[in-house]
Amino acid sequence: MFSLLYGLLCFCVLGCSRQASGQPDDGKRYICRAVPISGDASCPVTLLPELSTGSQEEELRNTVMQLRETILQQKENISKQQGTINELTNKLSLCASATDDRRYEKTGPWSKDKQNTMGDVPRDPNDTIDSLRKTMQGLKDRLENLEQQQMRANVSGASFPSELRDLLQRRLGQLEKQLLKKVNNLEEQKSMLSNATAAYRLKTESTLNALVERISELEKGGGDYKSPEQFKLSLPQRTNYLYGRITKSLPEMYAFTLCMWIKSSASPGIGTPFSYGVPGQANEIVLIEWGNNPIELLINDKVAQLPLDVRDGRWHHICMSWTTRDGQWDAYQDGAKLGSGDNLAAWHPIKPGGVIILGQEQDVVGGRFDAGQAFVGELSQVNIWDRVLKPAEIQAMANCSSYFPGNVISWLPSNVEVFGRGAFKRPLEMCQERLANA
Repeated sequence: MFSLLYGLLCFCVLGCSRQASGQPDDGKRYICRAVPISGDASCPVTLLPELSTGSQEEELRNTVMQLRETILQQKENISKQQGTINELTNKLSLCASATDDRRYEKTGPWSKDKQNTMGDVPRDPNDTIDSLRKTMQGLKDRLENLEQQQMRANVSGASFPSELRDLLQRRLGQLEKQLLKKVNNLEEQKSMLSNATAAYRLKTESTLNALVERISELEKGGGDYKSPEQFKLSLPQRTNYLYGRITKSLPEMYAFTLCMWIKSSASPGIGTPFSYGVPGQANEIVLIEWGNNPIELLINDKVAQLPLDVRDGRWHHICMSWTTRDGQWDAYQDGAKLGSGDNLAAWHPIKPGGVIILGQEQDVVGGRFDAGQAFVGELSQVNIWDRVLKPAEIQAMANCSSYFPGNVISWLPSNVEVFGRGAFKRPLEMCQERLANA
């Protein structure tokens, strides 16, 4: 039995020695006990003197304790070695990954001074900072390039979505329409301003031409006319070819006042000092005295007899006013109203565009005169207004305290043309002298 125990002990010691043969030497030594001859001869032992049974049990107990401690130490060493192996494996993995990253970033070979096979902190911290700085600079450059590409794409419109591009095109179209509308408005304003300027220029030129003509007439008259209205039309014979003609026509009128200075001693009747004919109506306005009839006022062939008497060969101031409302009329001689009436061509407006003849009665517009109805005498200051003058205004002109030229027809040498040998325009004496003669 004891031989069997010794053989087992030797076997365990040899197995432990083999197991620890690949491990570092820990400085301990083990002793093999002698075994019987029938045991394993490969386990050399030192022969010791035989011990007693009590001492043998104690020795076996100590040996088992030593073996237990040895096994625990071996396990601890194995755990330490496995930890070291794991640590080295992790470091090798880190080094391999760092090598791959550096190869992607750089094209040059991996230099020895940059190796970190154990994953420790580099010897020079500036290398890491410089590497990070270069990496950040590279990322910044790439970002700037992307921003520039985006800006170029925005400018070119290549990267715009179709909806945004359509919206911008519509907005641009609206702005173009607004701009064109503004330009058209400015062109219209410019055209209106140009037209207004042209009209003002024409009006100014017309006024200047009228002044020039008036000055020319005064110069041609040799100073005979003391004022533009101080001239007279003389028709000394009863013929059908002596007359005067007003160069202007009448507008459409719903009222008028006709005034003149008249001097005649013809008999029987003074004839026709004034007539106005229009197409379709030669007797639109006629002032006539023929035969033994009184002076008559004809409007549209409607007749009103006027209580006037001017056949004494003296100057007289006469006025006739009329309005289309109820055909109301009034007759004045030398500032006094001598007659009035109504229903003279009531509600008939005076037609425009006719011809005014002084001294003849028109059978057709502007002609076919009758010598029996011709005026014989002198006329002056024949004026027409498109309203009914007040009695005070008529009286002021009749007594020479004031003079009102007609706003439709005014008595100017340029407005009166003379036809026929023997008819002429001559200077007229002062108004006070006419009153003295009257």
